[in-house]
Amino acid sequence: MPKRPIKLAPSILASDFTRLGQQVTEAEAAGADRIHVDVMDGHFVPNISIGVPIVKSLRPVTKLPLETHLMIENPDLFLEAFATAGSNTLIVHWEDNANLHRTVHEIRRLGLKAGVAINPATPANVLTEILPDLDLVLVMTVNPGWGGQRFIESTVPKIAQVRQMIDDRGLPCELEIDGGVDAATAPRGVEVGADVLVAGSSIFNAKESVAAAMQRLSKSVS
Repeated sequence: MPKRPIKLAPSILASDFTRLGQQVTEAEAAGADRIHVDVMDGHFVPNISIGVPIVKSLRPVTKLPLETHLMIENPDLFLEAFATAGSNTLIVHWEDNANLHRTVHEIRRLGLKAGVAINPATPANVLTEILPDLDLVLVMTVNPGWGGQRFIESTVPKIAQVRQMIDDRGLPCELEIDGGVDAATAPRGVEVGADVLVAGSSIFNAKESVAAAMQRLSKSVS
């Protein structure tokens, strides 16, 4: 495995919302590096999830960075609201964003880290122009919209390609993967260059505790 540190970003999409604060606290105590918040609007993806109030309610619960993944149409309309609520990073999608440069720089203006996500069918080369402006690239390893999907193996070469793009330009940009990430699939992503793992079902839907599930995932890539 690579010597670079691998970061874990538990996704609350798979959490038990009756115990959300408790599970986030458990994840933090177990060594999570950040909390991943999936926001879906039922338009950009075929599902509706959570929004600004959840981010606001989590902010006093954890000291960890809150990474908000906006799977929504017209994300520009909500950037300031999520920033005010306590997000530390905002991730927007390349798809269906005609003014990505403007969106990324607005996130930066708000004092947040900026990330761009690409879907499984989107080629890596769409990132060429925007990459120097990013703190993070998120390669989706499932089609966004639902938790609990199986890791799409054909995304592995694209993860490697994005890693090469980042390294060739000497950029400090993180490379994150999201979708079907568990102890069996995480090593595939890490081997080709991922350094941040978003995991929901394998952490919060595991039969074991959150701490044990995170330990299992961490051990798989150590």
